[in-house]
Amino acid sequence: MAAHSADVQLDPTALTTNREPDGLAALLPRWHLLRDAEEGEALRALLAVVAEQLDRVRDGVEQGYEDLFVETAAPWVLPYLGDLVGYRTLPGYERVLTAGLHEGGRAALAEAVAPRADVAATVAGRRRKGTLHLLEEISEQVAGWPARAVELSRLVAHHQSVKLYRDTAAERGRLLDLRDGSALALAGGPFDSTVRTVDVRRANSAKTQGGWTPAGVGLFVWRLKAYSLTSSPAYCIDRARNLYTFSILGHDSPLVTEPVPEPSPTHIATVDNVPAFITRRLLHDRLLDYYGPGKSFVIRRDGEDKPVPPSDIVVADLSEWRYRPKRGQVAVDPELGRIAFGARSAPRQGVWVDYHYASGADMGGGEYERPDRVDRPDAAFYRVGPGQPYRQIMDAYRAWRHDRRADRTGPDGIIEITHSGAYQEQLDFDLDPGDRLELRAAEGTRPVMRLLDWYSNRPDALNIRAVADDCAPHERPRIVLDGLLVAGRGINVTGPMGAVVLRHTTLVPGWSLEPECEPHSPDEPSLVLERTTACLQIEHSILGTIEVIGDEVGEDPLDIHLRDSILDATGHDREALSAPDCRLAHAVLHAHRATVIGEVHAHAVEIAENSVFTGKLRVARRGIGCLRYSYVPTGSRTPRRHRCRPDLTPGVQPLFAAVRYGTPWYGQLADRCPEEIRRGADDGAEMGAFHDLYRPQREDGLRARLAEYTPAGTDAGIFFVT
Repeated sequence: MAAHSADVQLDPTALTTNREPDGLAALLPRWHLLRDAEEGEALRALLAVVAEQLDRVRDGVEQGYEDLFVETAAPWVLPYLGDLVGYRTLPGYERVLTAGLHEGGRAALAEAVAPRADVAATVAGRRRKGTLHLLEEISEQVAGWPARAVELSRLVAHHQSVKLYRDTAAERGRLLDLRDGSALALAGGPFDSTVRTVDVRRANSAKTQGGWTPAGVGLFVWRLKAYSLTSSPAYCIDRARNLYTFSILGHDSPLVTEPVPEPSPTHIATVDNVPAFITRRLLHDRLLDYYGPGKSFVIRRDGEDKPVPPSDIVVADLSEWRYRPKRGQVAVDPELGRIAFGARSAPRQGVWVDYHYASGADMGGGEYERPDRVDRPDAAFYRVGPGQPYRQIMDAYRAWRHDRRADRTGPDGIIEITHSGAYQEQLDFDLDPGDRLELRAAEGTRPVMRLLDWYSNRPDALNIRAVADDCAPHERPRIVLDGLLVAGRGINVTGPMGAVVLRHTTLVPGWSLEPECEPHSPDEPSLVLERTTACLQIEHSILGTIEVIGDEVGEDPLDIHLRDSILDATGHDREALSAPDCRLAHAVLHAHRATVIGEVHAHAVEIAENSVFTGKLRVARRGIGCLRYSYVPTGSRTPRRHRCRPDLTPGVQPLFAAVRYGTPWYGQLADRCPEEIRRGADDGAEMGAFHDLYRPQREDGLRARLAEYTPAGTDAGIFFVT
């Protein structure tokens, strides 16, 4: 043993750098390992347990060091660090420590009520207390919302003493210039420069806000975000008159500015620094600032890389399509998202646009980052798009099927679409036992599947079929649709499928849209589950009616999981989930943070939490399942309910800013919605699909900081622009 003891020379850093289960065993001499292997590796198992505990101690020591700094500290440590500098914890932080939140929810709530940036800027913020640019910064730090601070007191008209006369005050006593169209277009908004008489209403009034007082300060906040679309096909409304919409669905979509960073910390935000809607007057006055490559929007025609020159662009009101552009002109209406071409400038091979639209959250697909996207290293990739091996989706699918049956690839296949174009082809996916197919958009793209009338004698849905009828449950095929927009028709799923996953995907409610965002076919389902065993999983998605056709006697009910999504039947009295003829769907619903516009007729509801059902809910099995912290209309037949509305407060009902898909405020609760619903979730957030935005907590935190950092006697209030 003495001869071997010299071999046991441990590196002092070995225990701090090794994180393998057999790391300690690897440090032993070979002779001990051979003898331990002969006796059943008991020593190796003991050292693996010791190594696990060493890893835990090491992780605790490393995290303890990181907790000394606000940039790397754990969320629960932030208030304690803030307490060292007198940081006041924002309202609602107690829920972070006590509420049983879903996976990822605790971190999101902690960031909403105790953000790192707010803690880190405590000392610097107090040094700059009372400055306008500080108020804009705390809006970004506390709530994550861009804002513009305005000293409303400077916009109040008053008479000034001759002794104190200044040139800048001369504008504050004169009448309004009705010839100044640019100033009139901004009146009443965050960029208003006109002077008005005093308003006795307070800026922070809970009923009707005023603020134009000698002590008034307004913080104008934008809650909607700007989302980009690149090289997206425009939609032709009228080929004879060359009328187009920016949106490929043919509906009106107002354009939004692409926010640019502010040049300095002392800079007061302008319209260029916030996701503001582009008005006709603004575009007319500053066309070159918003039109062009890399800016808010650009128009290309006939497949050319060179955009339409700004000299050909004319800003017009196209609300009734009455305006006729002259020869060579291209008329643009940014408030409606419409385009009209003149005679000489009429496109012959199509129109493509880059533009920005407004939305409340990362939902339904888009060019935003999708953090829950998973790359499987053993999957075979088939990329579709310009410059890629395949031009059509079905070409890539057939190549994968051929390779799969020839044993050149495993069961995992990924068809990735690499640009935000439109694909107009018949899509039929036949899956064998064990197949795992994923059809997804590449990062930074939002492709569109336009399902057209290909056949006259049958529906032209996107078909997903399991070929085998007798495969074992663990061999049933699985398919994932990620980051797509499907319009024109719905999806049909048949056969013994495993999981069908819709992630960050939109199945347009009503199949398509009219110009005013009305559904084209409001009674048609977006998803039909016909005699299938599929487990449907919907995450961060938007879709229309789900119709279930199944064997209620010989088969178990399907599982439908709805998370952070909107299920929209296009009407509160239409069926959002049912069987044909309004019968009970042979399915069990699991709803987490969902908004359901329409009625639900299902076999059972296993769980529905933090959700909103605008139509009646009717289940066959009331003895199983639970509804908690949700809204369900009076007269519904449900399982047992826990702290639901309107049970606790009779008479309340949800109020939405908009219920039509395609509008910027789609599916969001209005500011005038009853507080029992806006704050009715188990963690104090709002019920429904936008729960994880934590808007009530962000509002409370912003109001608390606004009261802390404005001078005493100031009448300060928050004005929500969007």
